[in-house]
Amino acid sequence: MNIPRLQLHEILARGAKPKTAALLFLLAICSHLAACGYHVAGRTDALPKSIHVIAVPALENATTSYRIEQKLTSATVHEFLAATPYKITSEPSGADAVLRGKVLTLEAVPLLFNTQTGAATTMLVTVRCEVTLTQTDTQKVLYHTDKFIFRNEYEISTDVKSFFEEQDPALDRLAKDFAQRLVASVTENF
Repeated sequence: MNIPRLQLHEILARGAKPKTAALLFLLAICSHLAACGYHVAGRTDALPKSIHVIAVPALENATTSYRIEQKLTSATVHEFLAATPYKITSEPSGADAVLRGKVLTLEAVPLLFNTQTGAATTMLVTVRCEVTLTQTDTQKVLYHTDKFIFRNEYEISTDVKSFFEEQDPALDRLAKDFAQRLVASVTENF
């Protein structure tokens, strides 16, 4: 069906009813888009079919941020369990692959300010990590980057007391967002 070459006004000029012409045009566009090769993100799996269990030991922390590696490791394990068919363990023995990582830097930079008080209201948080996924039996590196960079904006409270109260939930949100991106990168091999 070579309708994409026909324009809507050409279809109408040939005497087609407006509803029929619009439907044909819509079908033509859909068939054209379907042929473009797009796919839904998160649906491909670049890992070998022999991998069923992935070990995710605690990330190393090369920063001065207390417990950041614990939050990121926990969120990564949770994301693997929620978004992939793999079984996850913390012990490398018995796993088909091992995901190791090191948090290299964690930076938070004020991005937006309250015009009345001058206090920061939004922070740009950047986490840089080194990540390697290695197949256990062959020691083949399936995924590696020493420049895994996660960057996102987070609103913070302007009240100092509530800022410290919400620090753990803020770290949880950061860890969850980080883990989603990391798991997608590893499983889709970006």
